[in-house]
Amino acid sequence: MVIDTGNTGFMILCSSLVMLMTPGLAFFYGGLVGRKNVLAIMIQSFVSMGWTTVLWWAFGYSLCFSGTGGVIGNLDMAFLNGVNLMSPSPINSTIPVFVFIAYQMMFAIITPALITGAFANRVTFKAYMLFLTAWLIFVYFPFVHMVWGGGILAQWGVLDFAGGIVVHNIAGMAALASVLFVGRRQFVDRGPHSIPLVALGTGLLWFGWYGFNAGSEFRVDSVTASAFINTDLAASFGAIAWLFVEWFSSRKPKFLGLLTGAVAGLATITPAAGYVSPGSAVAIGTVAGLVCYWAVMLKNKLKWDDALDVWGVHGVGGALGIILLGVLADANYNPAVHTNGLLFGNSTFFVKQVVAVLGSSVWAFVFTYAMLWLIDKITPVRVPQEQQIAGLDEVLHGEIAYLEQV
Repeated sequence: MVIDTGNTGFMILCSSLVMLMTPGLAFFYGGLVGRKNVLAIMIQSFVSMGWTTVLWWAFGYSLCFSGTGGVIGNLDMAFLNGVNLMSPSPINSTIPVFVFIAYQMMFAIITPALITGAFANRVTFKAYMLFLTAWLIFVYFPFVHMVWGGGILAQWGVLDFAGGIVVHNIAGMAALASVLFVGRRQFVDRGPHSIPLVALGTGLLWFGWYGFNAGSEFRVDSVTASAFINTDLAASFGAIAWLFVEWFSSRKPKFLGLLTGAVAGLATITPAAGYVSPGSAVAIGTVAGLVCYWAVMLKNKLKWDDALDVWGVHGVGGALGIILLGVLADANYNPAVHTNGLLFGNSTFFVKQVVAVLGSSVWAFVFTYAMLWLIDKITPVRVPQEQQIAGLDEVLHGEIAYLEQV
């Protein structure tokens, strides 16, 4: 193996950027909840950094990237068996496999953490740990293998550049299943307690997302550059679209809306970043800001207690991005894949994208709901009302984020 130091250095940097997104998510969610539940929501992101790493080393990487075809890999590389300094990355042979393992691990860490915003202030920590473990094994690992590990969806021709299905759609649908299983909060705290904290989290997520999307090319070339600028364009147009539609509706420009719109744009461009033109990225970001805003309004009308709008932003955004990729994919912007979308005459690819997103949505929803039902038989999932009132920080963790002012 001949190592390309430029590509390897770039991918180590991108892995670090994606790692930073999980603390960013913790800040984003932490600012959105009330003062008595900040630590309870933040620890759910941070514990994934530790526990998901353990699972990834033990068998997660092997289940995702060993074997070919089918729904899931095998255990041939469990505990990184057979991996050494001279092992090449399966995507780009000029990069050591250790870098590829680390990069993909960062994706595994943040994906289940996205779900936690939906059931904020309602789920016990013991139940969450069981949920984190089971969800990775039965939902996340199979979809990584099917889409990125040479599995059935990849062989069928489905494309997902950086995680529209693999990350955002399945996390968003899992969030919806969680909301419907756990039910509404019996005591709604006075969140968001710190919009500046949400802004800090958004900034970290936006910054890390360059590694998330541009790094998914696994080398430094012109596609890397287009994925980078497409990421920024979609985030910016998503933010502005959400800002203006909410401004028109509420008569006031909302900072929180601007921040949420940026995340919606980022989630939606993720599957398409390396396959579309900058002009298409502008369209995707704009549509994301509008559609995800309306999805959140629908959620409110239906009285789903998705506390931090995970379904409306990530579930809808991820699905929308996969479908729009089926429309807007341009072979000129990724010659290696050379796939056009519906707009350029390829209706077959569009149909495959739609079928894939429908299938992933059903799988993630059903498995998540069933998992929570089983976990509830082992240990209570829902936090009792009196503990919700007292706040989960002190009740579950024996800690408080802010000292009371005297």
